[in-house]
Amino acid sequence: MGSIYKRGAVYWLKYYRNGKPYRESAKTEKETEAKRLLKKREGEISEGKIPGVHFDKVKFNDLTDDFLADYRINGRKSLKRAERSANQLKNFFDGYKVPEITTPRIQCYIEKRLEEGKFNATVNRELAALKRILNLGLQQTPPRLTGCRIFLC
Repeated sequence: MGSIYKRGAVYWLKYYRNGKPYRESAKTEKETEAKRLLKKREGEISEGKIPGVHFDKVKFNDLTDDFLADYRINGRKSLKRAERSANQLKNFFDGYKVPEITTPRIQCYIEKRLEEGKFNATVNRELAALKRILNLGLQQTPPRLTGCRIFLC
C-alpha cells in the first residue's frame, strides 16, 4: 500500500517493497497522474520487478563487458573465441541500447557478415554469443534486462 503527497507544487509517491519505504517524485502537478504512477509502481512490486529502474537505458557494450567477465571468471577455454565474437558484435551494435537490438537489426547484422564472406558457422557462433550476452543481462541481480529468455536461430 502506498500513498501520494505534495512537496511544493509536485506530487511524490511513497510505497513499500520488502517492508522498506521508497519515495520518488511523480514529476507532475496532477494528482491523477501521480495516482496512476503509484498504481504502476505497486504493480511492478507485485510482479517481482524493481520499481523505477529503467532497463531501457542499458547499453549493449556494458552487457558485452559482463559477458567477457563471466568467461574469465569461469575459466572457459573458449575465451579467445568469445572475445572475437564480442568484438564483431560490438563493432556492429556499438552504442545501441538493448531495446534497439531488434530482429530486423540482427538480420541486417547476419546479412552484413555473410556479405563479408564469413561462413555460416562463424555467424552462428556470433549469434550464440549475442544470445548469451542478453541472457546474462536477464540473470543478473538486479536484472539489467526484463522479459523472457532470449531465443535466436
